[in-house]
Amino acid sequence: MTEATTGARAEIHHQHRDVNGGWLRPAVFGAMDGLVSNFALIAGVAGGTAETKIIALAGIAGLAAGAFSMAGGEYVSVASQRELAQAEIAVERRELERHPEAEEAELARMYERRGVDPETAREVARQISRNPEEALAVHTRAELGVEPGDLPSPVLAAVSSFVSFSLGALIPLLPYLLGVRGLWVSAVVSMVALFAAGAVVSRVTARSWWFSGLRQLVVGAVAAALTWGLGSLIGTGGL
Repeated sequence: MTEATTGARAEIHHQHRDVNGGWLRPAVFGAMDGLVSNFALIAGVAGGTAETKIIALAGIAGLAAGAFSMAGGEYVSVASQRELAQAEIAVERRELERHPEAEEAELARMYERRGVDPETAREVARQISRNPEEALAVHTRAELGVEPGDLPSPVLAAVSSFVSFSLGALIPLLPYLLGVRGLWVSAVVSMVALFAAGAVVSRVTARSWWFSGLRQLVVGAVAAALTWGLGSLIGTGGL
């Protein structure tokens, strides 16, 4: 192997997908939850009544209530997580200001545990510690697993969750809004959407598209079947 070839190969890099983004999890979860929960709700109401307006009203209420609930829950959850991280980062910042030598020694020991020889570890720690902000970033990444300047946004999480839930919940509701009678149209549309959504999610996971799609389809179908059965039981005066 020539030196030129080695150098060329050294320039080949790979990239990882963002696994800590503040929008992906609430967006995916919101869309899936909106689709499954509203389909199940509509199926349950349709099991108890054939009135299209009542079914559509239930679907609209489910969409609105679920979207606002998801957005509020995500905002509070992510905001609390962010505030906790900020509080711990502030603790680390104070320690760096009050005990810089001890923090530098701690950083050197961390590199030693990762296989760096002691002399090199101390030198790396010394150079990093010359920049307080860089030292803070290194310490918080190592000790807390967070990046001080890249904490998740509660607003982004809330908006992503609201929009994605609404879009997911709209799919089983749309046939009724267009005046279509009968649950079967909503069921077919929802089943296709469930499989497609699961297949899309496989793009950011290690699962195959057919496995992810089929898994989501089964989850939604089981939920809808159970609520339809419960609605039929109540609607016929069984309870």
